[in-house]
Amino acid sequence: MSNDDLLFARVASQLFGCPLLLRQHEAEIIGGYVRARMLGTAPEANRFQGQEQADDNTRRWKGYRKEGSVGVVSILGELVNRGAWLGASSGLTSYEGIAQQLRNAVSDKDVKSIILDIQSPGGQAIGMNETARLIREISKEKKVTAVVNAMAASAAYGLASGANEIVVTESGIAGSIGVVLVHHDRSRQLDNAGIKSTVFKAGEEKAVGNPFEPLSRKDEDILQGEVDQIMKGFVKLVASHRPKLSEQSIRDLKAGIRIGEEAVNAGLADRLGSFESVLTDLTRASGRSTSQPRRTSMSENNGAPAANEDAGIPKATHDAAVKQARTEGKAEGVAEGTKAGAEAERTRLAAIISAEGIKGNAARLTAALELATESPEMAADKVAAFAVKNVAEGASAALADRAAQPDSLARAGTQQQAPKANSWGDFRAKRAG
Repeated sequence: MSNDDLLFARVASQLFGCPLLLRQHEAEIIGGYVRARMLGTAPEANRFQGQEQADDNTRRWKGYRKEGSVGVVSILGELVNRGAWLGASSGLTSYEGIAQQLRNAVSDKDVKSIILDIQSPGGQAIGMNETARLIREISKEKKVTAVVNAMAASAAYGLASGANEIVVTESGIAGSIGVVLVHHDRSRQLDNAGIKSTVFKAGEEKAVGNPFEPLSRKDEDILQGEVDQIMKGFVKLVASHRPKLSEQSIRDLKAGIRIGEEAVNAGLADRLGSFESVLTDLTRASGRSTSQPRRTSMSENNGAPAANEDAGIPKATHDAAVKQARTEGKAEGVAEGTKAGAEAERTRLAAIISAEGIKGNAARLTAALELATESPEMAADKVAAFAVKNVAEGASAALADRAAQPDSLARAGTQQQAPKANSWGDFRAKRAG
C-alpha cells in the first residue's frame, strides 16, 4: 500500500463509523471522495489567497491571511478533529488546525478583528464544541465575524455560532443543526467474495456498529442514543451562542437548512452581506483613530486635566491618577449633572495640577488628585497644600502601595498635618491613623 493509500485510509477511519455533524448529502459524497483519492483521483484543492502571514523567524505559515488590520481564517471542506497534516490538498480541515490559526491571528497585535470565511458542509462531532467555544472566547478579545460564504452547515454552523456576528450571502446555506451516523454493513459483500469474518469481543458494547455483521436492534438503540446525546450538546451550544435561538426553536428547524434571507429570518444569521462587504466594513472601522492626542483639553478628556509634557510627570502615572478623578471620584459638580458644576470642577483640578509643589512631582500629583476626588468640598489650594506638606518631594508614586492601604482620605481635610511620608502608601496609612 502506498503512502497516499495509507493517508486516505486514515481519513476514512475519521469519517466512517463515528458520529458526524454533517449534511446527509455530503455524508454520501465523502465516501466517494475518499475512495476516489485512495484510487489516485485527486480533485482540485482549495487555495488560500491574499496576504499570507508567516513567522518572522521560522518563515512557517501561520494559517491566516491579513487584509489591513483584518485577519482572515478560512474554514473549507469537511471538518475532522485531529490532523494538522490535513489541509487544502486533502479537501479536509481539522479543528486542531483552525484553533491554531485563530490563536495566531488573535495574538497578532496588528489584527484588530477576524473574519471566518466559511465554505463547509460540516464534519466530525468530536472537537466541534470545544473549537466553537474557543471562537467565543476569542470574540471577547477581538471582534469575530463569521461569513457564510457560501455554506456553514452542521458542524461548520456550530463554529460560526461562536462569532460575534454571522453574515450570510444571498445564496448562502446555513443551519443543518443535526447529527448523522453512517453505518456500512459489508457482511453480504464479504459473503459474495467468499470471505467470512468473525468478531471476538470482550464487553457487551464492544465493536457495536462494526461493518462485518448486521446491526442488532440493541446495537441500533445504542448508536441512536449516542446520536441523541451529541444532538443535545449541539443544540445547547448553539442556543448559548445565539440569544435569538432557543433550544426548542433550534429543534423546530428539524436539522433543515435556510438560504440567504431565510437564514436571517430564522435567526441563524444576523444579516445579509458578502465577504468583500464585511472585509471593507471591518477595515474601515479598524482604521478609525480612537486615541487621544497627548495634550488634550479638559473638555476632550471628560473633565480630567490634561497631561503637561513640561511637568516631568510620566504619562502612565498621570493617566492612573486622573482616572480616579474621572471614574471613582464622581466630582460634585459633575455628579449633579450641571454644566456650571462640571466647569468649576475642571477649573479646580487644573489649579491643583499646576500648583506650586505639585507640578512636576508625580507622587504629590497622585496624592492631590485622589484627595480632591474623595473630598470634593476642599478648595484647590488646600488640597495642594495638604499634599505638599504630607508627601516628601522625592516620594515614590508607586500605585501598588495604595491598594493595600485603608481608604480614609475623606477625613483628610479635618485632621492635623502629619510628618511627610516617603511613599504614597505611607501617606495613606498616616491619614488612616
